[in-house]
Amino acid sequence: MTENNKPSGPDLSKGVSLTAFRDGKLLGHVGEEDVLLVQAGSEIFAIEPACSHYHGPLAEGLVVGDTIRCPWHHACFSLRTGEATRPPALNALTVWEVARDRDNIIVRRKREAPKPLAVHRNAPTPEKFVIVGGGAAGFAAAETLRREGFAGAITMLSDDGAMPVDRPNLSKDYLAGSAPEDWLPLRGEDYYQDAGIDLRLNTGVSAIDAKTRNVTLGNGDRLPFDRLLLATGAEPVKLQIPGADQPHVHTLRSVADSRAIIKAAGSAGRALVIGASFIGLEVAASLRARKIEVHVVAPEERPMQKVLGSEMGDFVRSLHEENGVIFHLRDTVEKLDGSRATLKSGAVIEADLVVVGIGVKPRLALAEHAGLVADRGVSVSEYLETSVAGIFAAGDIARWPDPHSRQNIRVEHWVVAERQGQTAARNMLGKRERFDAVPFFWSQHYDVPINYVGHAESFDEIAIDGSIGGKDCLLKYRKDGRVLAVASIYRDLDNLKAELEMERSRG
Repeated sequence: MTENNKPSGPDLSKGVSLTAFRDGKLLGHVGEEDVLLVQAGSEIFAIEPACSHYHGPLAEGLVVGDTIRCPWHHACFSLRTGEATRPPALNALTVWEVARDRDNIIVRRKREAPKPLAVHRNAPTPEKFVIVGGGAAGFAAAETLRREGFAGAITMLSDDGAMPVDRPNLSKDYLAGSAPEDWLPLRGEDYYQDAGIDLRLNTGVSAIDAKTRNVTLGNGDRLPFDRLLLATGAEPVKLQIPGADQPHVHTLRSVADSRAIIKAAGSAGRALVIGASFIGLEVAASLRARKIEVHVVAPEERPMQKVLGSEMGDFVRSLHEENGVIFHLRDTVEKLDGSRATLKSGAVIEADLVVVGIGVKPRLALAEHAGLVADRGVSVSEYLETSVAGIFAAGDIARWPDPHSRQNIRVEHWVVAERQGQTAARNMLGKRERFDAVPFFWSQHYDVPINYVGHAESFDEIAIDGSIGGKDCLLKYRKDGRVLAVASIYRDLDNLKAELEMERSRG
């Protein structure tokens, strides 16, 4: 190890006193490996201290029972086994054996890692499970089926050309040039072979026959299923103006989209982002990181006001302006003629790269044509089962009964889709597990992360604790006196506590 990378804190193999713990945790090392000691009730656990998702510091996380939650993106790990029990983390962490002599804690050897996914090739079962979709929900479902010991056939149909990837990265670090492409796949190619998951890329599905239990592929082939998961996700809303079909006009959803924008950015001097959504502004920040002049056009009075409120919206705008983004708000683009964009106000912006971020719409056609009940999304029960027994839906298309807001809701969050994929998989196996996770998402703008838990389609009060401008705040969004959602900047532990409070006050 270099001088700068020396392990932290005391040598835990030599023992440490309980009095050295702060808030039930102590960061130390065994040899050259950092180890986090955690007190949970009367027990002491030793675990790898960095989240396996984006390496968030678990020492700043929240202990709940015998688990620990990451402060950055709310992944959760078992302190006993190191298993990742909640997305967005997928990989287990190392745990160590702990010996205790009264108040003296000694960390011994590493525990044996949990065994990799077992594919019971010797005792396969006849069931055929089909997953339509290669995004967050589809991948999480396939992986969970194997983790739960399902030994039947799993076929995953994706109309994308890329293996399931970490989609949030496409508008954030990867687009900004600070994350390499090999960070994107959720698992390597060999994973699918080893786990016995038949992943078929570039494979469209044209129809689902709920009665005969068949899926018809784009090429006309039929695939029988015993259980089916629909996880078709969402697609970008297309811009309906003259010139929107030109080659320098892009949307962002897939790896191919992100690659195309990066390629265009290589020779672009000025970019126009249409829409001040989360995606639009993350794209703006990423293109500024590439030293491109960026203009944002949007009809709203301020960015993200509908979701985050006016004060946070003003802060987001000023943050982007400090980083050189030029806003044209309360305005729209009426036509694109070559690199010339004409706005409703009469202003003209010359831009050699245009990115459209005006929202997404759920891909419901397959479900609707199959006769599944839909209401601005595929209607599912608390078990994520559709109106047809044995057919489930998860991710951006699913509208489910949310115990927190007490409404049927549909959200387009990455972590929600992963968690729904896991729950749907367990229910495909007959577990009858209610989906009642609190929705969570994060958004990154330059060096400022915004974390949001809950779901508030509307609110009548925002209680602000701390300073939004000082980048140290917690906002509570209330409707009729009830807290429906909480947003924060650098109040990660408070955000985790708000999530836990919502979980404990269900219904």
